[in-house]
Amino acid sequence: MKAKAPLNCYFNHERIVPAVFLVLSFLAWQISGLTGSFVLNQVITRFIRDGLLVLALIIPVVAGMGLNFSITVGAMAIQTSLLLVIAYNIEGVPGILLVMVIGIFLSVLLGYVLGRILNRVKGKEMITTIIIGFFVNSIYQLIFLVGFGTVIPVFNQEIILTRGIGVRNTVDLGMYRNTIDKLWLFSIGEIQIPLFMILIVLLFAGGIYYILHTRFGRQVQAVGSAAETCAVLGIDTDRVRIKVMILSTVLAALGQFIYLQNIGMFDVYTAHLNTGIISCAALLAGGASIKSAKVRQALLGIFLFHTLFIVSPQAGQHLFRNAALGEYFRSFVAYGTIALALIVNVGNENRPIQRK
Repeated sequence: MKAKAPLNCYFNHERIVPAVFLVLSFLAWQISGLTGSFVLNQVITRFIRDGLLVLALIIPVVAGMGLNFSITVGAMAIQTSLLLVIAYNIEGVPGILLVMVIGIFLSVLLGYVLGRILNRVKGKEMITTIIIGFFVNSIYQLIFLVGFGTVIPVFNQEIILTRGIGVRNTVDLGMYRNTIDKLWLFSIGEIQIPLFMILIVLLFAGGIYYILHTRFGRQVQAVGSAAETCAVLGIDTDRVRIKVMILSTVLAALGQFIYLQNIGMFDVYTAHLNTGIISCAALLAGGASIKSAKVRQALLGIFLFHTLFIVSPQAGQHLFRNAALGEYFRSFVAYGTIALALIVNVGNENRPIQRK
């Protein structure tokens, strides 16, 4: 007779967390009263906005570096690039290309610095990336509150505060809004499908899947699973980790650009703050953990997390007759996802190994 698989192999984080989100999303949708077409349209929009940001987390997890909360650094890099280009009134395709060039250059530079720092704190990467995010945010705030209009000359006075120093809280991106979202846009009934942007996200997802199956990808997996044996295999662990952080930071920057151009405006000082939390929560919602992540988990997590994220405020308002409590549900869902996933992950790691 074949030995039965242990019960806990069916109830691990890869199944529990997505199942919980699926059930909660369905119940919250029923309570919210929102139509299915509205929810699906919103989920598709958020899939486009947040797809690359979530995918940017995968390779650091595979490399054993945990959840990279410092993707906010990549977000700030592209926002810096945007503000520089807008400050000098460069519009249209040349403006977009310049934003990408400056943003990628800054992301590579910052990713290299991040990699060097994390190589000095092995085993404590997650908390370090959180602190680095706060530190870089302080520098970012200083540059745009004090630097613009003093050290950095600005020709576009529309984005400067009336005192002549510092950038306004909100900057209009009308010149870039939906520049690529409308390509191959078609509708099925009430559902709008931006096919080009969906393909872009899936193309990057395929690219990450391919990278993880190349020689470099095998090195990343080796660093994440058995770093102590990498020297024997001739793998430079520190160099691989630096490349991983550069790649993650660049992907985060590109993802933030897609996010901002889709919205058409951004809050200069706050647009990047929740990037790490929301993206990590979406990845974990798909069944990933702090030690294992797959492309399919990222894509599934985006749909599950954002479905619940969309319907939960309205559901909370209907349940408690209080709009403030409905909005509170958004934060509860984001932080609760991370807490649930971490609890399940720790529980799985502490279980005794089942031997045949």
